[in-house]
Amino acid sequence: MSKTMKILVMVATTLTLGYISGLVTQSSVNTWYPTLNKPFFTPPNAVFPIAWSTLYVFMGIAAGLVWARIDVQTELVKKGLKFFAIQLALNMLWSYLFFGLKNPLIALIEVVLLWLMIYETWHIFKRVDRIAGWLFVPYLAWVTYASVLNASIWWLNR
Repeated sequence: MSKTMKILVMVATTLTLGYISGLVTQSSVNTWYPTLNKPFFTPPNAVFPIAWSTLYVFMGIAAGLVWARIDVQTELVKKGLKFFAIQLALNMLWSYLFFGLKNPLIALIEVVLLWLMIYETWHIFKRVDRIAGWLFVPYLAWVTYASVLNASIWWLNR
């Protein structure tokens, strides 16, 4: 499979899984979420799908670039893609915990684990492909911000 095809497969995968996560949030975003006390730095709801779609594309490109190096750095690529899959699963789980279960505390605990897995994925990806590493920086920054937002929502609604 060509490098371009690997990138396209990974972008399609991340966008599809992101879409599925988005389905979990839909009912709560319109019903439960508006009833919560939120900090002053909460962005408008319209920002979230734009930010996440962009991040899923970046994540997919990064994973495709890493996957394309499987013949050169086999073990490191396999390890990086394993961490990528774990963080992607945790990313989806967060939506379920926060919006599906309506539990900001459990989601906060989980997002710490998610952040650590993203960091580890970034650390491996940058060793395999410098551009893949840079593509993960906005994701790491956004999840850092989202973690603070999650913590603030929990605190304001405890």
